Parts: sequence; structure tokens; C-alpha cells
Amino acid sequence: MPASILGHALPWSESDYLALGETAQRIELLDGSLLIGPPPSVRHQVIVRGLTAALEPGCAAADRTLLPVINLRLNGTRILNPDLVVTAELDLTADCVPADPVLLVGEVTAPHTATIDRVLKPHLYATAGIEWYLLVEQESLSVNLYQLQGAHYVERSTTRTGEVLELAEPVKATIRPEELLP
Repeated sequence: MPASILGHALPWSESDYLALGETAQRIELLDGSLLIGPPPSVRHQVIVRGLTAALEPGCAAADRTLLPVINLRLNGTRILNPDLVVTAELDLTADCVPADPVLLVGEVTAPHTATIDRVLKPHLYATAGIEWYLLVEQESLSVNLYQLQGAHYVERSTTRTGEVLELAEPVKATIRPEELLP
């Protein structure tokens, strides 16, 4: 953990957070506090890579950008690092991707983040107005797709090993859970 975190006065500001730069841990800003976790496991990263491979052709065809592990600014006090985002706009000079142009956010659960990925992050992404939330359960490899309805997400599908998720929105993609791992 960077020494600059220890003893830092609360609350953390966006500029304080961004001054940390790249770290070995995954660090997110939530309402003036930091959420700190270990880097993703190899299995986690391979699943994210599989999702990226499934989504990338549809993103390219729809002139959308897919970004893995990026600073996503939900507001001035909330910056999260989702496993991937699909966005309609991209500013290459920005420190963060703003939530407004983000069409889909994806997370892969891990033992230390499962509750955050299932409960906290969907609430935060919904509050930011991101229409689609894709959640992969790492252990079972089920793929859960949620769509924003009002202020909350509603489940649109759960796809298990041996089944196929055919996305039509926000980009066209075919996701087969068993293909997320080699």
C-alpha cells in the first residue's frame, strides 16, 4: 500500500485520489474514503479478457470504445475501477471516464469483492444513470445482465455454462460463459 495513504486526513478529494497514480492495489474513491483491495487474480483477469474478446467486435461495429479497468467518475466524490466499461465517447486527455457516456459497466466477482459487486456497485452505477450492468460470478461463471429501470437495475438475463447470451444492446455480442476461461 502506498505510504501516502497512511495518515492521510479524511476526506479524500478527487485530486488526492488521482495524485496516488498507479498502484499495485485496486483503490477506489467513495464519498471521501478509499476502498482498497488486492489486485485481481489471474483467473479474474482471464475472465475479463474473455469478456473483452466477446464485446470488442460489437463495440468496433457500433463505434463504441471498450476499456478494461479504468477510472470511472460517477461524481466528484466517487471514482470506481470497474473491470470494463463500454462508452460512447472518450477523451484521451482525461484522468477519468465520466459516467454520462458510459453505456455498460462490467464487473467480475472475487472473494473479497463479491458483496461490493452484487450490492454496492450496482446501486452506485444505477445512481449515476449507467443503463447496463454486466456481472460475472467468477466461481459459477454465470453472466448476469441488468438494465436500469427508474433508479434501480432489473435483471434481464442470467446465462450459465452451456447457455448463450445474445446482446443486442448496447452493442451486439455473443457471450458463452464457458468461453470466458481457456
